[in-house]
Amino acid sequence: MKWLQAIKDYKHYLLIERGLSRNSIDNYSYDIKKLINYLEDNTISVSPLEIDNEVIKQFIYTISKTINPRSQSRIISGLRNFFDYLIFEDYRKDNPLDLIESPKIGRKLPDTLSVSDIDHLISQIDLSYQYNSINLGERNRAIIETLYSCGLRVSELIELKISDLFFDEGFIKVTGKGNKQRFVPIGSSTEKYILIWKSIRSHINVHPDSKDILFLNYKGKKLTRAMIFTIIKKLVEKSGINKTVSPHTFRHSFATHLLENGADLRAIQMMLGHESITTTEVYMHVDRSHLSEVLNKFHPRK
Repeated sequence: MKWLQAIKDYKHYLLIERGLSRNSIDNYSYDIKKLINYLEDNTISVSPLEIDNEVIKQFIYTISKTINPRSQSRIISGLRNFFDYLIFEDYRKDNPLDLIESPKIGRKLPDTLSVSDIDHLISQIDLSYQYNSINLGERNRAIIETLYSCGLRVSELIELKISDLFFDEGFIKVTGKGNKQRFVPIGSSTEKYILIWKSIRSHINVHPDSKDILFLNYKGKKLTRAMIFTIIKKLVEKSGINKTVSPHTFRHSFATHLLENGADLRAIQMMLGHESITTTEVYMHVDRSHLSEVLNKFHPRK
C-alpha cells in the first residue's frame, strides 16, 4: 500500500534528516498507529493519505474521552508533523489538522525534591547489595548522584559512555535529543562515586555491544529506561517520601536548586540542553521569598 510506504519513508526522514532518537521516532509512530487503529475500528475506508478534516475531528473527539489534554496535544502535534511531511513529499496537497486547535493545557510545574529529600533517598541505598557477586548498590548510588548532579535525562544516563568522562577537565559529554552533544560540569563527589562503580564494573564480563557504556546490569549489558524507573521506585518506597518521583524529578530538582542558589537561566539552559530558553523558564516557579532576596541583594536601588 502507498500509505505504508509513506509511513516507512517518514520514519526514515525522522531518523536520517531530523536526527531523532529511536524513542522519539517510536512516539511519532505511536500517534500514526493510533489514528490508523481508529480508522480500522470504525470501518472508515480511507487511507491516511486521503483522510479529511472531518475524520480528524471525530478521531480527536474520540480520544479526548480517554486521554488527558496534554496527551491530546502531543498526538495532534505529532500528526500535524506527519501530514506536513506528506505534503512536502507530494503524497497529498493539504494538512487536515490545519484548522485543528490543541487543547489548552497550561504550564505544568515540575515536581521537585528538596536537598534533604535527595540526601535521604541516597542514604537509603544499600551499598552492600550484590547480585551474582556484583555490587549493584554502588552502581545505584552513582546513578542517582549522576542524575541529580548533572541534570541528565534518563535516556542520556543509560547512553553515557566511559569515553564521555572528562574528569581531568571537570566535565562529562552528554548526547541529548537529536544526537546533539553538550558538555556538563561534574562535581568531585559524583566523580568519586562513578570511579567506585568503574572499579566494580571492571570485573564484569561486559557484552560486546556495551563495551563503552558506563552503567550496566549484572549481565554486562546496557540498562534500560524501565530499570532506572524501577531502581528509583523501590528507593522512594523504602525512603517513605510521599512524592511522585521519576528519573526526570532529579533533573527538575537539579535546575530548580541551581536557580534558587543564584545561577542564571542561560547557564541552566546550556547544562540541560534546552534549545529554547522558554523551556527552561518553567523553573522560574521558585518561592517569592527567594526572588525578594535576589532583589534585595543585587538591585542597586533596593
